[in-house]
Amino acid sequence: MLIGKGFSDRILTENETSALVGEALSTLPVDGKRVLIIIPDGTRSMPMPFMFGLFDRYLAPRISALDYLVALGTHQPMNDAQLSSLVGRQVVDGLAGEHHIFNHKWNDLDQFTCIGAISSSDIDSLTDGLMRQYVPVSLNRLIFEYDQIIICGPVFPHEVVGFSGGNKYFFPGIAGPEIINFTHWLGAVITNYQVIGTGPTPVRAVIDKAAALIDLPKACFSLVVTHSGLAGIYFGSPEEAWQAAAALSAQKHITYVNKPFQRVLSIMPEMYDDLWTAAKGMYKVEPVVADGGEVVIYSPHLTEVSYTHGRLWTRSAIIAGIIS
Repeated sequence: MLIGKGFSDRILTENETSALVGEALSTLPVDGKRVLIIIPDGTRSMPMPFMFGLFDRYLAPRISALDYLVALGTHQPMNDAQLSSLVGRQVVDGLAGEHHIFNHKWNDLDQFTCIGAISSSDIDSLTDGLMRQYVPVSLNRLIFEYDQIIICGPVFPHEVVGFSGGNKYFFPGIAGPEIINFTHWLGAVITNYQVIGTGPTPVRAVIDKAAALIDLPKACFSLVVTHSGLAGIYFGSPEEAWQAAAALSAQKHITYVNKPFQRVLSIMPEMYDDLWTAAKGMYKVEPVVADGGEVVIYSPHLTEVSYTHGRLWTRSAIIAGIIS
């Protein structure tokens, strides 16, 4: 059952949002149980402190444990100060009061458990013949210590999967390297130009297929966030909440122009702390850049190419003769 509300011409009030969240959470049979909420890191825009407070109000009194897992994918772990800013509560040693806030650690193989695999024939079908290989599916084992999983995150046009959100918080959010690498390579093969801001994509199909292997109750809050506030929030299964939010995101987050541009200046906010994440400044505008045109990413606060992958990039650049 989908619960939610969204508008193309106004934003939700705090009272409307609070009522929707309360109604949605009342449908979950979680009394006395353990609940884990999977949330985005600091590179995603959403009213996380407000949502954190609503979960405390409506959920915490009913259950035995309420904890959070940051879906970092391959992003850098967040320290206590960054987590405090993210959730709007003081976090000390990974604790916000009684709530544990865990960082996903993609490169710690002991953190994962294999939950199955997607066969090569299924991959062939899901990718429309672009790829045919066996893909192991591993996931952060922490989630299996809980009775109910809730995803809470925004939906935006995305360069790998079409629109972010939904089951993407599992894959790549808290996934092992095999399926992370596969889905990102698949997105690259299709190209950002073809993928970004489109609904069902082969990458989304693979992610949903992998999520079907998770044998736990799953629910999802998908938010549509604008500069003015929250345009929509939807609750249901990860698939149906994402689908409703993606439809609204297509209205709110995509601007169509009459002709392509020869040069685009993309000014990136300080929420991106390396060029790898700030490269969204290219992805988001590529469809409106003319053939032979250029995108200039302006982000003078950056000092690193990539905190996660910089060492590999530097080695490749030296081999290619780009740097000495």
